[in-house]
Amino acid sequence: MMTLDGYFEGPDREIDWHNVDDEFNEFAIEQLNNASLLIFGRVTYELMASYWPSPDALKNDPVVAGKMNSLPKVVFSKTMRKAGWNNTRLLTGDPVKECKKLKEANEKNIFVFGSANLASTLIKHDLIDEYRIMINPVILGNGISLFKPATERRQMVLIKSRTFRSGNVLLFYRSMK
Repeated sequence: MMTLDGYFEGPDREIDWHNVDDEFNEFAIEQLNNASLLIFGRVTYELMASYWPSPDALKNDPVVAGKMNSLPKVVFSKTMRKAGWNNTRLLTGDPVKECKKLKEANEKNIFVFGSANLASTLIKHDLIDEYRIMINPVILGNGISLFKPATERRQMVLIKSRTFRSGNVLLFYRSMK
């Protein structure tokens, strides 16, 4: 989920601007049904792990919460000592080497949610096969950019798109590199 001006979080990590409705939740369930593994950097992991097992998540979004809590997860961190969220492995090694191994071991899709620092490392090493970016029709004016400054230009090709009734637009891209 990203704003029109390129942020995936507000300046204080707020995501209260996310445009989530029944149609979005149906898409989320479909996407999670096609995942074999979720990958996070530490900050995104901590935010997700604090929300999805919570009583609010289980009450307000039980199907997505169930999938988020049960799917295998990996968190990359050099500072964490353990990962307490159900079905999570903590990896402290080189994310590039570890992600190459994970890609070889998983038949279905591996998703990286948020995790801008980790994603920038994976982008730099051509480890992302497809980008799925949900544009939310809001301008924050400030926040945390989804894409970190890169050392080289990366041309993308749009492979499909989907418009939601809420005004969200989902864009599917592949790198031309």
